[in-house]
Amino acid sequence: MSKGEPRVVLVHDWLTGMRGGEKVLEAMCRLWPGSPLYTLLHRRGSLSDTLESHRPATSFLQYFPRVHRYYRYLLPLMPWAARWKLPDCDVVVSSSHCVAKAAIAPAGVPHICYCHTPMRYAWHMRDAYFGKTHRGGLLSAIAPLSLKALARDRLLGMLREWDRRTAGRVTSFIANSRAVQQRIRECYGRDSVVIHPPVDTDYFTPADDAREDYYLAMSAFAPYKRLDLAILACNRLKRRLVIIGAGQDEKRLRSLAGPTVQFLGWQPDNVIRDHLRLCRALLFPGEEDFGIVPVEAQACGTPVIAFAEGGATETVVPLVNVGERLSIAQQPLRTTDLGPTGLWFAEQSCDCLAEALVVFEKHQAAFDPRVLRRQALRFHHSRFAHEMSAFVAEVLQPSQPYRRAA
Repeated sequence: MSKGEPRVVLVHDWLTGMRGGEKVLEAMCRLWPGSPLYTLLHRRGSLSDTLESHRPATSFLQYFPRVHRYYRYLLPLMPWAARWKLPDCDVVVSSSHCVAKAAIAPAGVPHICYCHTPMRYAWHMRDAYFGKTHRGGLLSAIAPLSLKALARDRLLGMLREWDRRTAGRVTSFIANSRAVQQRIRECYGRDSVVIHPPVDTDYFTPADDAREDYYLAMSAFAPYKRLDLAILACNRLKRRLVIIGAGQDEKRLRSLAGPTVQFLGWQPDNVIRDHLRLCRALLFPGEEDFGIVPVEAQACGTPVIAFAEGGATETVVPLVNVGERLSIAQQPLRTTDLGPTGLWFAEQSCDCLAEALVVFEKHQAAFDPRVLRRQALRFHHSRFAHEMSAFVAEVLQPSQPYRRAA
């Protein structure tokens, strides 16, 4: 660590693969190299070289056999596991969507939480994990224990209370999007600043190859990602769909897939980039906190067809919002000075997404890869590094009392 730079301790929920949150953490590790890193559990070899080099310190959950296969079902234990003894430092920075923001900083040390979302399992997406809507949720996983609705609600209430109470351990919140900023206000009654996640637009770039006739969907196979909508819409329209990813919902998703749907499993970055460069458009049917993948797609010159909620409303410039009360013919084309970079669809339904695909194909010529690229460059990783450094410096400013972020 260079002379004069703050001594930073990093905390992250868990480290089992390179998803959006881990890409943010990786940028933090590059910003503050050599910083100690604490987490609940670490699947060795599943991370980038940058993260692996920090040799994450773990909790007692690490000692559970093959814990990376079922750690989400240990949610009731996580508040007890999130009791790291952190070393002396100038500032604690947590990267949290579950329990990392509960870390207790040493006495007198500020704690900055980069919040991907308040604990989604207990607040905004509890049905996906505890409800009966989707097989593969947490309730179905522990059904042999006969967890009744009353006990479920009590557990959720305890988690929400714990989550709200431990928000008091945070000196200042950073939200990864305006959507998350609103959730922080609703759940914790706290203000926050918005610093969007970094995107590697130096790696994700356009190519001169001709586009092929398939759509692409890419994410972990969790129920709330709503990949089922992409599959059903492409089944109905007989459109080719390539899916990159894996996870708990895979069996159900494969059972829905027709002959035009292809599963590739997890793929390395070079394969992901190739598919982003070649597909007609990226389908993004879930409500995400921010969503790095749509920005990576736009960096490759690829339009995005996204559900009109969450982070996609901050990263995708829509031509139209399919499914609004106005008919498509009545809606103005929503081109800005920059130009459109995709479509939004207003309802999470097969009908609405299928309609969006038809509209996209009618207006495909409206999307300029150069415009999409310029939109993605707004989220370049250098912008993230500058904003994070400036915010930490403001919190550590000794000449002024700390002002809560607004």
